[in-house]
Amino acid sequence: MGEQGDGRIGMAAALVRSAFLVDAVYAESSREHGITPQQGHLLCVLMAQPHGMGELGATLGLAKSSITGLVDRTERNGLVRREPDPRDTRSVQVALTAQGSSLAAEFYAETSRRVEKLSAGLSAVERDALAGLLGRVVLDNEVPVVFLELNEGAPAARRR
Repeated sequence: MGEQGDGRIGMAAALVRSAFLVDAVYAESSREHGITPQQGHLLCVLMAQPHGMGELGATLGLAKSSITGLVDRTERNGLVRREPDPRDTRSVQVALTAQGSSLAAEFYAETSRRVEKLSAGLSAVERDALAGLLGRVVLDNEVPVVFLELNEGAPAARRR
């Protein structure tokens, strides 16, 4: 159940507590960049490419009204724009503006640095093992891409 006598915790507690840890890093980084954590998630998702509203809702796990409000607020801040979907004239895609792309790249780099720092007490071998195991959990559970690998995100942000 809880912490074991040797200082280790069980799988469920470890995963949940690490999620809280990463959420706290995300919240701190977001505050420092003048955005909400939800806007940070949105910017990171859009770094790779524009997305439709339905796709964004599914990726971020938000209801239609919630994703609409999030995009509206982020658009008012000049970070995203709605543009016609070339595949469906009835739909729009959400894309980063130049300002949004710049902020996304800064936010992404800083948040990545902070999250990487969480594992500073591990050896390189332990970090690789942890990344491999967590990667398998993510892939096995088909978690949407909400945060790219560091080397994948930066070029996408610069292309916009």
